[in-house]
Formats: sequence, C-alpha cells, structure tokens
Amino acid sequence: MSEPIVTIKNANIYQSSNLILENVSFEVNKGEFVYLVGKTGTGKSSLLKTLYGELTLTEGSGNVVGFDLRGMDWKKVPFLRRNLGVIFQDFHLLTDRNVYENLKFVLKATGWKDEGLIEEKINDVLDKVGLKSKGFKMPFEMSGGEQQRVDIARALLNSPKLILADEPTGNLDPETSDEIMQLLIQIAKDYGTAVIMATHDFIVINRYPSRMLKTELGKVVDSAAS
Repeated sequence: MSEPIVTIKNANIYQSSNLILENVSFEVNKGEFVYLVGKTGTGKSSLLKTLYGELTLTEGSGNVVGFDLRGMDWKKVPFLRRNLGVIFQDFHLLTDRNVYENLKFVLKATGWKDEGLIEEKINDVLDKVGLKSKGFKMPFEMSGGEQQRVDIARALLNSPKLILADEPTGNLDPETSDEIMQLLIQIAKDYGTAVIMATHDFIVINRYPSRMLKTELGKVVDSAAS
C-alpha cells in the first residue's frame, strides 16, 4: 500500500503576484526517489520553496508530511520543517564550529535537550553517511564531498519523512557525485524517506534513472503519468 508523503492538487504557484506554475498535481510516496528537472527560471525553486513553506500556497491544495500548505503561516512553518530534511548545493555549514557542533546546533534549535540523546543521534547520522570518525573536523578541513555528507547527515537529524535536495551534486566532481547519489538512493530505500532532488545534471539522471517531474512552460510534467 503506497503512503503519500506529498500530495499537490490543482495548485497554482506564485512568486509575489507572478504566476510561475499552474494547475500542478502530483503525489510522492514513502521511500520514493523523484528528480525535479527543468531549465533555470522555469519554476523548480518556486516549487521547492512551496513544499518547505517559504512560499505560501493560495490556490489549489497541498499536503506535505501531514501539513496542509494552504493553512501554513509563519508559526507553523518550523513544525513543517522539523519533518523535512533540506539539502543545499552550497552546504550552509557553520564555518566556526566542527561537524559535531554543527549538528548539535540544529538539534538544540529544534528542541532537543538531553545531551546523551543528542550525542547518540549525531553519532547515528554520521555513521549513516560514512563519517563516523569525522565529528571533530572543521568544515574547511573537509573535501566538498565530505561537506555534502555532513549536509545530508544534518538533513537526517530529525528522521524526516521527506528530503528536499536542491542541486546536491552541483559543485562536486563526477566520482563524488556518484557517492552522494548512491547515499541518497540508499537512504530512500533503507529508511523509507521520500527524496525530491532538483538537478541539472543529466549525467547523474542517466546513471541513476528514476521518476521525473519537469517544469516547463508554466506546467509540471510527470514522467510517471506518460
């Protein structure tokens, strides 16, 4: 039985008063890996921002990890984001503290208090991304691929049902991109975490084929529907 993690129906997506995407409808199920593709300026970022509550959905309906996007206000957005993992192209790591402290900062910010549980959780996510012994390292001491793994570890901290990855291989060499892709696909498979990955990298897509949502001409075209 498939379990929808994202359900968008007849949604119109705006940036301020500009209609960017119209009549968007798709579902993403638990553990599913989906690419989000499209030329720059066709609405990929606007769609991602709607999914994590940065843009408000005003027309149509949307539900993400059990949260109604139509009823989303600034007070509810942090609760939505606690159930999501967001991975960026440029890592967004705090450069003045080590990997362990980077992850601890996020847990503290989302309400974790027990130091023992915090340590256990950090060790767990670092193990999942293959960085078990690197918690003491500063971001500048790490390669781009290692920093991206830290970013993925951070996205896993609150055991999200959905990971939104925005160009996670964009700044990486092909070999490192492969490692990151295998890691994301493994996470989807092993933990039932749905992954929506925005990318321009068709080498990656060809190597790891999966369902695609494509933004073009103000629409979202779903490869699963064709």
